[in-house]
Amino acid sequence: MRSALFGRPIDRRNPADSVKWNRYADDVLPMWIADTDFAVPEAIVAAMAERLQNPAFGYAMPDRQTREAIVGWLSARYGWQVSASDLVFIPGALPGIAMALGGLLSPGDGVAMQMPTYGPIHAAPSNWGLCRIDALVEPGPDGYGMGDLEEAISRARALVLCNPHNPTGKVYSREELIRLASICEREDVLILSDEVHCDLVYPGREHVPIASLSPEIAARTITLMSAGKTFNLSGLKLGFAVITNKELRRRFVAAHRGMVPRTDSLMGLVATRAAFAEGEAWRRAQVDYLTASRDHLVAELVRRIPGVRLIAPQASFLAWLDFRDLGLGDDPGAWLLEKARVGLSPGPEFGTGGVGHARINFGCPRVLIDEAIDRITRALDQRAV
Repeated sequence: MRSALFGRPIDRRNPADSVKWNRYADDVLPMWIADTDFAVPEAIVAAMAERLQNPAFGYAMPDRQTREAIVGWLSARYGWQVSASDLVFIPGALPGIAMALGGLLSPGDGVAMQMPTYGPIHAAPSNWGLCRIDALVEPGPDGYGMGDLEEAISRARALVLCNPHNPTGKVYSREELIRLASICEREDVLILSDEVHCDLVYPGREHVPIASLSPEIAARTITLMSAGKTFNLSGLKLGFAVITNKELRRRFVAAHRGMVPRTDSLMGLVATRAAFAEGEAWRRAQVDYLTASRDHLVAELVRRIPGVRLIAPQASFLAWLDFRDLGLGDDPGAWLLEKARVGLSPGPEFGTGGVGHARINFGCPRVLIDEAIDRITRALDQRAV
C-alpha cells in the first residue's frame, strides 16, 4: 500500500502551476520548498469534487463539521481537549505569526526564536520594529538540543517556537517544553507555537502541543496549525490558530488590520474537513513511507558522501545538511544547483547558523532521492578530478 501510494512519481510540471517544479529549468531536480510530491488522499479529492457540483464559489466560512473534525483530530492525536470556539481560521502559520507580532507586541519588544529557522519567520520581527533574539540549535549525540534558548526567552516578550523545528526536524520533548513554558510563565512571555509539521513525527518521538501542558500555559499560547504539510494542501491556503484564552483570542482577531481576509479559502475548508475526518489511515501510511525514506537518505549520504554531516530528523520530510567539510562555500545550495542540477533550499536563507548548510526535501518517491544523491555524487567526483 505504501509503495503504491507514495512511491509512484506524478507529473508536477504540467500544468505549470507548481512553484516547486517550475521555479528552475527542466533539467533541475527540485528538492527545496516544503511541499511533497505525493497525491493527496482520495477522500479529499472526492470531497472537493462533490463541492464543485454546486456552482457557487462566494465567500466562505467554516461550518460546524469542519470545526468538529479539527477538535476531534486534536483530541484523538494528542489528547488535547479544545472547543470549536477556540479555533481562528487564517491563511497559514506565517500570517498568524505576523498578526500576533504586529497586534500583540510593541516596537522594541524582544522576540526569541531558535535559529536557524525558516526565512519568513526569522524576518517577521523586523517587519514590526521588534528585536529578534537568536538562540542557536545545539547539535549533540542524541539530536539537536535547545542551546541558549532559555536565556533568550528571559530577555523577550514573546517566544516563536517552531515545533517540530524547521529546518532541523527536531521534536521538542515534553521535558524541554515544560522548561520553556516555565520560563515563559515566570517572565510573562507570549508563546507563538508553529506546529504545522506536528502530524509527521517519526517512531520514538511524540508531539506535545505546548498549550496542552496546562491551562496556565494555554492561556498565554497561540498555537498555529494546518492540514497543509501533512496532506499536501499548502496551495489551498488554510490554517488555524488554537487560542483557548478568550481575551487573547479577541486581541488576535482584532490584529487582522486588513492583512488577512476575514473570510476563508472555500476549497481549503472542504479539504481540511475531509483530511481530519477521513485521513488518519493515509497519514499513518505516509509516516511509514517517510520513515523508510529518511533512513535511506541518511544511510546513502553516509555511504556515498561521507563529508556531508546530518542529524536524522525526528519529524517531517526535511533534512538539514552540513556541507562545511566539503568546502562548497557559504551557500552550498548555489554550488549544487549549478554543478549537480539539484535544487535545495539555501542554508543562508535560514539566518544565523545557516552558512555552509542546505535543506533537502525528501517528501517524494524514493527514486528521486536516489537520483539527487547520484547527481550530487557525480558533481563532487568531477570537482575532485
